[in-house]
Amino acid sequence: MEDSEALGFEHMGLDPRLLQTGPVVEQAVRGLVLVPTKELARQAQSMIQQLATYCARDVRVANVSAAEDSASQRAMLMEKPDVVVGTPSRILSHLQQDSLKLRDSLELLVVDEADLLFSFGFEEELKSLLCHLPRIYQAFLMSATFNEDVQALKELVLHNPVTLKLQESQLPGPDQLQQFQVVCETEEDKFLLLYALLKLSLIRGKSLLFVNTLERSYRLRLFLEQFSIPTCVLNGELPLRSRCHIISQFNQGFYDCVIATDAEVLGAPVKGKRRGRGPKGDKASDPEAGVARGIDFHHVSAVLNFDLPPTPEAYIHRAGRTARANNPGIVLTFVLPTEQSHLGKIEELLSGENRGPILLPYQFRMEEIEGFRYRCRDAMRSVTKQAIREARLKEIKEELLHSEKLKTYFEDNPRDLQLLRHDLPLHPAVVKPHLGHVPDYLAPSGRVGQRVKSQNPLRSFKHKGKKFRPTAKPS
Repeated sequence: MEDSEALGFEHMGLDPRLLQTGPVVEQAVRGLVLVPTKELARQAQSMIQQLATYCARDVRVANVSAAEDSASQRAMLMEKPDVVVGTPSRILSHLQQDSLKLRDSLELLVVDEADLLFSFGFEEELKSLLCHLPRIYQAFLMSATFNEDVQALKELVLHNPVTLKLQESQLPGPDQLQQFQVVCETEEDKFLLLYALLKLSLIRGKSLLFVNTLERSYRLRLFLEQFSIPTCVLNGELPLRSRCHIISQFNQGFYDCVIATDAEVLGAPVKGKRRGRGPKGDKASDPEAGVARGIDFHHVSAVLNFDLPPTPEAYIHRAGRTARANNPGIVLTFVLPTEQSHLGKIEELLSGENRGPILLPYQFRMEEIEGFRYRCRDAMRSVTKQAIREARLKEIKEELLHSEKLKTYFEDNPRDLQLLRHDLPLHPAVVKPHLGHVPDYLAPSGRVGQRVKSQNPLRSFKHKGKKFRPTAKPS
């Protein structure tokens, strides 16, 4: 059996064996692509279809990652597509139901994002799935990082593999990607700085805000909502169609700011488990709903690490969402004094042999936005734990309503689908209207976006009425 290990599924072309046609060759499933998340399955299917644009009649692709479409998937598999894409759990389910048979026909096995498969709890499914495959086939194992899980998967799937490593840099150079760090003395300073960056238009274009827990996502959204800054949360608890709709509207420019978590905390359960509780305050969301990788965000100008990434690899995957296709990008990481040592590990991985600084200090004078601090405190006090719970429950209920009851309506009225925006205010907390307006006298000195600081009206007030002159008393 000839095996290969490579990095990045998008660098692969179609194998010539998939194009074999004629009366001698029987129609059968000859290629299997395993991915850890439903979003990655959609992206892999789209990439294969693009590669097969000029031979679409000869190469058919089926995506079986969605559990709710089992009946239609069985019908597709009866037609024996050339390539099947799906998560290990869904592929195994179809194999056990005999709706998918690979023992006599499979020639190619592709395992994408291998470093996530075990961490998402697919170890047992993979072992069971391999029992349904033929003895001889070609396997490709792709991974952005090489850890213990990848080594275990490599020993499980491959035999005498050839290893291919991409020598190009993990991230674009400083001419294309600018990376900054800003040290915030307190948690309050982080919220204050983010408010100033977004409200004063210091960050232009589309932005991705990364936090480490789902509870933090909604806390940040409700905080920004107090200042009429529209954002939406990419939440693994929402239905798949809702998550894809959020990404689609973001790419189309309906809104400019999305708050997300890493795949490791947005539903990556404890190793070897499929269900359970994640970090404190977060119930485990859909384990097949990856975010940091596999999501196709378009034209992202800035990535803001509001929370420091938990690992150096997570930083690379976050930063990789911007500065794509020769477009410029910015990564700004918020750091607390207690996180400086962890930040040093990230810089050490990024620098490699080059010992120069990678994360440059972001030049920002906090004293210039001290006038906004009282507003920031008011907004933070309004975002309580109860408000966060109500916001999460409200959004899930609304998205379920949109996904189920209105599905047929929007099929008949596609234009009305644009009215479903995911950045609409949730309003579980008391919103003070005056916070959405920034008085000119509070703006920092100098030009900030299109704002210019004017004089304080309380100090520059001049009465222009006629002066009162007492009339002379008659003698």
